[in-house]
Amino acid sequence: MQSFFQTVYRIVAQIPEGKVMTYGQIARLLGNPRWARTVGWALKANPYGLELPCHRVVGKGGRISVGFANGRPEVQRKHLEAENVRFRSDGTVDMAKHQWHGA
Repeated sequence: MQSFFQTVYRIVAQIPEGKVMTYGQIARLLGNPRWARTVGWALKANPYGLELPCHRVVGKGGRISVGFANGRPEVQRKHLEAENVRFRSDGTVDMAKHQWHGA
């Protein structure tokens, strides 16, 4: 049986280029919406480096993750912009266009 973290990594690996999911979405897929913070811990412990598209996971409402790349959220935004993810004037991802709901 896969560990919780490995299951998070499997889900994140499936997010297509140009799409995002929220921590809460992933937590709900895992059975409990209260696990969003634990999803974040899993991504912080990511052993796969850039092979795992962690930049495609955003906060509620499309917020960029302040803890991304050890406190460098601008790195997450640059990765997303390189995939043509659009941002609103308030700095959040346009979730209507880019949210992925799974396969």
